[in-house]
Amino acid sequence: MSLTIGTAELEVFRAGIARRLGLSFDETKSGLLADVLRQRLLATGSPSESYLARLEQESSREELGVLARGLTVGETYFFRNPDQLRAVSELVLPERLRLRLRAGERRLRILSAGCSSGEEAYSLAIMGRSLALEPSFELSIRAVDVNPAALEKARRARFSNWALRETSPEMRSRWFRAEGSELVLDEAVRSAVVFEERNLALDDPELWRPGSYDLVFCRNVLMYFTPEGARAAVARIAGSLAPGGYLFLGHAETLRGLSQRFRLCDTHGTFYYQLEPKGKSAREGALDSSATPTHVNRLPLLPVAASDGWVDAIRRASERIHTLSRVPEATALAPGAARPSWDLALALGLLQKERFADALHLVRAFPPESARDRDVLLLQAVLLAHNAELPAAEAMCQRLLGMDESNAGAHYVLALCREGASDSRAAVEHNQMAAYLAPTFAMPRLHLGLLARRSGDRETARRELRQALHLLAGEAPSRVVLFGGGFQREALVALCQAELDAAGGER
Repeated sequence: MSLTIGTAELEVFRAGIARRLGLSFDETKSGLLADVLRQRLLATGSPSESYLARLEQESSREELGVLARGLTVGETYFFRNPDQLRAVSELVLPERLRLRLRAGERRLRILSAGCSSGEEAYSLAIMGRSLALEPSFELSIRAVDVNPAALEKARRARFSNWALRETSPEMRSRWFRAEGSELVLDEAVRSAVVFEERNLALDDPELWRPGSYDLVFCRNVLMYFTPEGARAAVARIAGSLAPGGYLFLGHAETLRGLSQRFRLCDTHGTFYYQLEPKGKSAREGALDSSATPTHVNRLPLLPVAASDGWVDAIRRASERIHTLSRVPEATALAPGAARPSWDLALALGLLQKERFADALHLVRAFPPESARDRDVLLLQAVLLAHNAELPAAEAMCQRLLGMDESNAGAHYVLALCREGASDSRAAVEHNQMAAYLAPTFAMPRLHLGLLARRSGDRETARRELRQALHLLAGEAPSRVVLFGGGFQREALVALCQAELDAAGGER
């Protein structure tokens, strides 16, 4: 039996993994896929044709578990991403507890989806125990993963010092006891968690029963799924959450393009999601005063004089981008200064919360004279692109460039639109123009790096991604808000680093 993995065999294996496990592996992961397939052929003694046929039809649960073990990364530790856990302990759990008690219910139910070796689920259990609940109150944490080896380790509840590297001495002494070189978790915490082998790529009616969970943690899972698999998984999560329930994703993940059923929450220095009430439309959400910024400011217009030279035009275009996307606590205008009859700050607040449809509805309601305002046109182009109205976004950019040919933001949005139309060459050209007009603008460099890596030009990808990584460190918060697609700076840096690693470059 030959152990050489051909291209056709590898593609069948890639498709089978996507269908059976929901996992997506691009060309940069072909080596990993080939290694795992080779190992399974050796272990099972099967020719590749018969093994791949079984995978395509109905592989056993055990075989899928073995594949998941080889293809997924399970490194984690206790109290990872403490800002999210603070939001859970100080806001989410107390709120859900009050709602349950008000409804005459004495239970809280949490799902840890993709729980790996259990550190996340046990961290949630420790926080739940810290609420000092009455003995009759039930705290139930369901932890699921497709990797049986990780689940076996989780059930043992014995951890190394490395797994507790972010755990305070007080927490260690309260909830763990030393046994040799290991730390054993207290039974009161262990009993709150039930571990199950489940495949998040499947429509499992028992796992996803409607209204089951107050809180779902699904961190660093969706990033491995195919787009279709991620959308389906989020839809199942939404259906399984109780009204007003919460969803936490990884810091580099977003629901952008996956679901419109959640509103973005921003507390404790982190972002997370809350399920919107059924039947509440995006337009109603835009008019909900509880979802709008506390401070609503009007930004002054910054017209460009006809006498501006090329250098001045570039400078003022950069200033306009900065002014447009800054949302300060208060904006004071000089006495007697004219105020525009439209408000950009509210739309920017909605953009920052990833409520793109709401923001676009708001901007479209501006009075007709706003159509001559370059700031409004740029913001509308960004929002149209986010709402997948790419031809309209392109038309808006071309209109803006007719008024201001040095607008780097318009060229960047055009690059995104051209990529969406599968015109990579034009996308590269617009990104290059945006980078030329605004040399410190990180996003065109990042986009150029992504396009180059996907086309197989690893040298260009490494060069552009290194430059993007350098620029992101000093990128103005204003540009992150306006052009970051809902991502925070940290998430953009993480994306850039991951792409640079995949291109074989040092950071």
